[in-house]
Amino acid sequence: MESIVTTSADANTAAFDVLAIGRSGVDIYPLQTGVGLEEVDTFGKFLGGSAANVTVAAARLGCRSALISGVGNDPFGRYVAAELARLGVDNRFVVTDDQFATPVTFCEIFPPDDFPLYFYRKPSAPDLQIRPENIDVDAVRNARLYWSTVTGLSEEPSRSAHFAAWEARDRAPLTVLDLDYRPMFWDSPAAATEQVRRALAQVTVAVGNKEECQIAVGETDPHKAADALLDLGVSLAIVKMGPKGVLGKTKKQTVTVAPNFVDVVNGLGAGDSFGGSLCHGLLAGWPLEKILRYGNAAGAIVASRLECSTAMPTATEVALLAEQTATEAVNV
Repeated sequence: MESIVTTSADANTAAFDVLAIGRSGVDIYPLQTGVGLEEVDTFGKFLGGSAANVTVAAARLGCRSALISGVGNDPFGRYVAAELARLGVDNRFVVTDDQFATPVTFCEIFPPDDFPLYFYRKPSAPDLQIRPENIDVDAVRNARLYWSTVTGLSEEPSRSAHFAAWEARDRAPLTVLDLDYRPMFWDSPAAATEQVRRALAQVTVAVGNKEECQIAVGETDPHKAADALLDLGVSLAIVKMGPKGVLGKTKKQTVTVAPNFVDVVNGLGAGDSFGGSLCHGLLAGWPLEKILRYGNAAGAIVASRLECSTAMPTATEVALLAEQTATEAVNV
């Protein structure tokens, strides 16, 4: 695997604000909504993949972001690398795999809450072929915030690369695990649970929805799930509760923030936008309530748009919606 190196001035060695490892690829989204793929005539092509989206979201909010991932030696791979750079993400740790093609993901859009995904990642994807020797341990160690996802644990050699990176990180503050469980990537829920439990011993922040918490700690009740995550040693547990908002919990503090209500166009990518905003808020040292309120606002903005990566909001857009929602809540 060969590294794709940026040619811009960001080839300096300063620590990244956000360094993520995980999925990247191409999203092919229908430009018509409310119909199945068999009836769609026109599509849009966008950068995709959860980890890639999080780095873009963080970059849009002013963070110096980079991604550890893999792409195929094909036109889509070249597109992914170029689009990352165009959207402000350092792509020097994206490697090219000569064996596997850059993955493509299709979706169907049935607002407000049905968005089936179709992943084309077999027999494997380049981002799951990242090896321990591809990890720049100094970059991982020095990053102000390091972000990983559960999907990266679903196959070797990616799994070993993740644990090698965590070993270098040594559970430093702001080592985040997105519980991002997608059953199609695993042999069984039990296999995922085994790896997630190993991973939780390496991180300080865990974030996921109720179903992902079920896989991680066997709990769907948000408070019990957060407590179980804290008992495993994380400093901050965040549980997304859908229409009930989001719960954030530490050993000393419990915060629940209501959701933002918007006209949903495409709910895909909202969680990644939340993740990018979470990174921004944690790095800024905000109070937990503000972190979660701004994260909700960032997610809601992307849910109101068609695409994911190129839909990530600016800091001004997030602040406007977050503060508007807070004011409305006070005036109710």
